[in-house]
Amino acid sequence: MNDLQVPVAKDASENTVTSEGAESAKRAKGTLKSNSFSGQRILIVEDDASLTTFLGLELEAQGFVVEKAFDGEEALRTIEEERRYDLLILDLNLPKLDGIAVLERLRPEHPRLPILVLTARSRVEDKVQALHSGADDCLTKPFSLIELLARVRALMRRNTGLIPNSTTVGDLTIYRDERRVERNGRRIELTPREYAILEVMMRHAGRPVSRATLLAEVWNTASEPTTNIVDVYVKYVRDKIDRPGEPRLTHTVRGFGYELRHEQ
Repeated sequence: MNDLQVPVAKDASENTVTSEGAESAKRAKGTLKSNSFSGQRILIVEDDASLTTFLGLELEAQGFVVEKAFDGEEALRTIEEERRYDLLILDLNLPKLDGIAVLERLRPEHPRLPILVLTARSRVEDKVQALHSGADDCLTKPFSLIELLARVRALMRRNTGLIPNSTTVGDLTIYRDERRVERNGRRIELTPREYAILEVMMRHAGRPVSRATLLAEVWNTASEPTTNIVDVYVKYVRDKIDRPGEPRLTHTVRGFGYELRHEQ
């Protein structure tokens, strides 16, 4: 499939959205204008003017108010002056002050500001560093436009309270702002992929979650995997969540998927 490329001033591979994503986004036009996201403010921090313009137009077409900054220092100054944004879209490769430094400076002062990181860095370690520095989500370039819009909606829902900051099932609690998971006071360390699986299951607690749903929401694909990757990762989560002697919270729904529930 050919890629729809935004005109760029730097490496084109960093600023590409797929044609499939662009077409899907066109079909989705207007879906946000009638809901509670309309009029909310987004700051895009990206040094490529063409990409910033493209994203700004797409987000404005969805009803958002979009402002822009082109380097890390300008981003911090803008946020300090304006004080109120509903979402920050932040590139990591910025002049003057890179994205990680921006995250580390922003997060203590703005703990509830949703931050979506865009990065051309594909290494897991780079994404983990961004998440540990305060990002709520990471999207790797090149990306599908419809995926970016979906992630924006998800972060907006969380920030408006439609998805609560914390969810508890039995003695297991997830704290979304901090990306922290505890069971009966025990801190559970999860990889970003494991955390994403648990977060989906917590949102659907008490209801079965299909393998297809996990594949779509965690791996961002509707394609059937050539391996049992979903089952493998759910087992990783289960091994960390359900220790010997503790009531089982993760349950297999044969022929369908998995369910997170507390049995009295």
